[in-house]
Amino acid sequence: MAAIEDAAVVRYTDERGLAGALAGADALFVYDFLSGAVPGAWPAADRLRWLHIASAGVDPVLFPGLRESDVVLTNSRGVFDDAIAEYVLGVVLSFAKDFARSLDLQRAGTWQHRETERIAGREVLVVGTGPIGRAIARMLRAAGMRVSGAGRRARVGDPDFGVVHESAELTRLLPGFDYVVAVAPLTGQTKGMFDAAAFAAMKPSARFVNVGRGELVVTSDLIAALRAGEIAGAALDVFETEPLPAESPLWTMPDVLLSPHMSGDFHGWRRTLVEVFAGNFRRWLAGEPLWNVVDKRLGYVPSESQGGAGWATGN
Repeated sequence: MAAIEDAAVVRYTDERGLAGALAGADALFVYDFLSGAVPGAWPAADRLRWLHIASAGVDPVLFPGLRESDVVLTNSRGVFDDAIAEYVLGVVLSFAKDFARSLDLQRAGTWQHRETERIAGREVLVVGTGPIGRAIARMLRAAGMRVSGAGRRARVGDPDFGVVHESAELTRLLPGFDYVVAVAPLTGQTKGMFDAAAFAAMKPSARFVNVGRGELVVTSDLIAALRAGEIAGAALDVFETEPLPAESPLWTMPDVLLSPHMSGDFHGWRRTLVEVFAGNFRRWLAGEPLWNVVDKRLGYVPSESQGGAGWATGN
């Protein structure tokens, strides 16, 4: 932030002091991207023109007051794409090669030979066709998997997915896939899209991976589907309630892999998020178009917009 401090008056605050810090501020950098403090402090934003959030998802700040205002909203699209794609490939391999069982047997000192699955040729549906979904598709295709996408509009000839299905047809699509990866943005249309009907439509051998938003899933329906054997397993990095409550059955269910909202958090990610904001701040001072401008009606950066994915390269 040193370069920004040389060019502007910077106020640092926590949630409690946000309203006071917002008064008279032209720009707001929401570094704590899980914070829900912005809506409550919004009445103090008397001259705000730009809000940047240090995440790809913008649902914590996309409340009616911001949506209806003239304040420009930008996100940190591009920082986490490859790291999340690596995570997804990792959990797919973990399921196919039965790594969790191998570790259990190792700790028990038990030599038990088993056969495992191949991932080459397996069908994957990536629900969410933004930059993270595209990185996942490229990674899984490189491993020999057959990947399709589900997004707002159906199309063919996509460079990363080949075929993109309309996500409104999700339940009809699900029976054809061995792995289903949720990475859609959280909107009114996507909230709870993975419910009892969706899980019942999947193959009993299918695995579900959520690296998008916890609220994409009706958790009680997922638990019921796992208990009933409607799906074979789940890898979950995000949850409706975080931290995951200690009493959640997900902690101890077989064939469930849990991680604490860390699929994109590589060494150096915090510094990279600040660098993304600093790059956009330089553009803002120069009067140049900002990177990663979110369409506040859609809740994400449209695919035809330019983004700052190059900022994350090499990290």
